[in-house]
Amino acid sequence: MDKLIIQGESDLFGSIDIPGSKNATLPILVASLLSEKNLNLTNIPKLQDVKSMILLLRSFGVKINENDSKLTLNAKNLKNNIADYDLVRKMRASILVLGPLLARFKKAKISLPGGCSIGTRPIDIHLNSLNKLGINFEIENGFISGLVKNELIGNIIDLPFPSVGATENIMMAAILAKGKTIINNAAKEPEIIDLGECLNSMGAKIIGHGTNTINIEGVNSLHDSSYDIMFDRIVAGTYVLAGVMINKKFTVKNIKSKYLESLIQTLIKMKANLMVNDNDITILPSKKIIGINIETAPYPGFPTDLQAQIMALMCMANGPSTIKEKIFENRFMHVSELNRLGANIKIKKDTAYVEGNKQFKGAQVMASDLRASVSLVLAGLCAKGETTVNRVYHLDRGYEKIEETLGIYGPIIRREK
Repeated sequence: MDKLIIQGESDLFGSIDIPGSKNATLPILVASLLSEKNLNLTNIPKLQDVKSMILLLRSFGVKINENDSKLTLNAKNLKNNIADYDLVRKMRASILVLGPLLARFKKAKISLPGGCSIGTRPIDIHLNSLNKLGINFEIENGFISGLVKNELIGNIIDLPFPSVGATENIMMAAILAKGKTIINNAAKEPEIIDLGECLNSMGAKIIGHGTNTINIEGVNSLHDSSYDIMFDRIVAGTYVLAGVMINKKFTVKNIKSKYLESLIQTLIKMKANLMVNDNDITILPSKKIIGINIETAPYPGFPTDLQAQIMALMCMANGPSTIKEKIFENRFMHVSELNRLGANIKIKKDTAYVEGNKQFKGAQVMASDLRASVSLVLAGLCAKGETTVNRVYHLDRGYEKIEETLGIYGPIIRREK
């Protein structure tokens, strides 16, 4: 199992281009199931989750041609509407195939995605919402089986929570439904905008994506399309935080700064020295970073996917900080590992209390999930001595070979088995 060895007290310089967004790519790949025509995509990131989704789509019969960061997908001759456990267990985003498969086949069967359970978990939002379009579901032996009663019929769907995945699933199913669908309390994330723009380029009729009310007029079929995937705002935010923590001049480019506004405003309040333009952010050395109190929230609030990374910065800040995690339960698994590196963080219910004024010291640590793993990399870059991050397969799900990508700009990181 791979591990990263990180030399501490790192240098950082230059400017880095941010790749395509994982969280935009996955649903857009799934959208290919809705059409019998070609979908040509560019700016595809080279990530394990993308590879896993490609394998899943190929299992349904989607023809996919790969050329570096370009993909052409064609789902004309689908042969299968069952998603097996071995393919689904690798990523939660596989639940997104449910709506499109039902729109094409009128029935589908997918294994419950790894980590999901029934009850108050987000998967209920998907099933209850799709049910309002005319789909019946049964859950048995670890599988979700869906059957369209007669035909997909548009409806008004009021989401109890602005779930990104549920919003995406409904959008994709509804574009081939008869009549109009309205999603109230929809997720507003930039990745929702990207999916809507891609679907519209394929011939869908969607308005309001990026607001809390999305209107979808059903169409009979879709056509050929070409689309360029948006930048990864979480990777961009991670590298902005790396620049602030290492405290060197560093530029993050090929972005839209407006999609990072909550992070930018938080860092400004922490006294970070930033030069913000529409398509790039330059981090300049700061005199003193101070503590802050924040809570995660759906977009445009502070993203839960940057919670672990900013916690690493808080450990080094002058004065205490707190983070209240409002999106996911049990998303503080990185805390014990940051404490191994010299942090002093305590957890009470949904809030982390960070003491601040700490110098990280190199140690052996274990990655528990994607964003937790990169927070340990950031801490290791600032530590005294050498840090080893074990189980970095989590990291590869969301960051393109970070030892090479970031290593060009000063950090000394090597990968070992």
